[in-house]
Amino acid sequence: MNPRKKFIVSHAPFWHNGSNIPERSYHTLLAALPAVVVGLHYWGMAAVAVVSLSISSAILWELAINKVTKKTVTIGDGNAALIGLLFAMLLPATTPWWAVLTGTFVAVVLGKQIFGGIGGNSFSPVVLSVAMLSISWPHLFDFDGMLVNYDLDFVMVYPLAAVKHFGAGTAADFSFGDLLTGRQVGGIGATFGLGLIAGGIYLIVRGFIRWEISISFLAGIFVAALIFNLIDPTRWAGPMFHLLTGYTLVGAFFLATDDSSSPVNFVPMLIYGAAGGVLTVLIRSIGAFEDGVIYAVLVINLVQPLLDKIRPKALGKVV
Repeated sequence: MNPRKKFIVSHAPFWHNGSNIPERSYHTLLAALPAVVVGLHYWGMAAVAVVSLSISSAILWELAINKVTKKTVTIGDGNAALIGLLFAMLLPATTPWWAVLTGTFVAVVLGKQIFGGIGGNSFSPVVLSVAMLSISWPHLFDFDGMLVNYDLDFVMVYPLAAVKHFGAGTAADFSFGDLLTGRQVGGIGATFGLGLIAGGIYLIVRGFIRWEISISFLAGIFVAALIFNLIDPTRWAGPMFHLLTGYTLVGAFFLATDDSSSPVNFVPMLIYGAAGGVLTVLIRSIGAFEDGVIYAVLVINLVQPLLDKIRPKALGKVV
C-alpha cells in the first residue's frame, strides 16, 4: 500500500498583520467617543436617548438577523455597536425613536447583512442608511428645524444652510474656535472638530485606517472649495469653513475609510479620497443638498471596484 500525505493549503491572504474585527471596532468606538461626549454635553438627555437607542437597536437587529439566518452570533465583534454609534453621530438630538429604529435596520440589515456581513457590503452601511432616510424624510436632517427649541450660547443656525441660502458672508458669523470646539448646530457627534481630528489621528497612528484616504479627502475639499471661493468669494465660503462644518471630518475619518467599501492600493486610495472631497464641495456649492458628504461617499463607494483595478506594475519580466 502506497502511503499518501495530505497537504492542507489555506486560501489567500497568507500574510496577516494580527489585527481583527473586534479590535478595530472597539478602537474606532474609542476614537469617536470624544466627539460624542461633547455632543451629549451640548444637546443633553435627548442626545443620550438617541445614541443609546441607536447602539442598542443596531445590536438587536444584528442579533435578530443572525438568529433568522441561523448563523453564528456576531454581536460580540463590536461592529454593530460601531454602526449604531456612527449613525447616531450624524443625527440631530431630537430625532424621533421610529427614525432611529428604521435607520439602524437599514444600516445593519440592508447595508451590511444582506450582502453577507462584514467584507461583503459595497457601501458603507451608515452612509447608505443616512442617504435613504434623508431622501425619504428630509425634514429629519433639517437641523435648524429639528433643533429650533434649543437655546444655547452660540449661533443656533446650521452653518452650511446659512451659507447655502444667504451667501458666503454669513460664514463670518461662525468662528473657527466655535467650529473646532463643537459650538455649532449639527449632528450629535459631528460638530466637535478637535475631537474628530484627534480620533482620526489615533486611528491612523494605530493603523486602523489609511491616511491616504482621509488626507486626500480633506485635500479634495480644500482645493475645490478654494477654487469656488476664488471665483466668487461673496457666494461661496472658503476652504477652512468647509473643512470644519457639516459631516466633513466624520466623513474623512470614519465613513470614507470603511474597509469593505474603500480601495486597498495606494493610488486608488488617493483618487478615491480626492474624488469624494471634490464631489462634496460640488454638491454643497451647486447641488440641491446643503451637505454633500453622504452622497459623495456613496458615489466613491460605487466606483471603488473600478479604482482598485489600478494596480502597481508587477516586478520581473516574461522570459
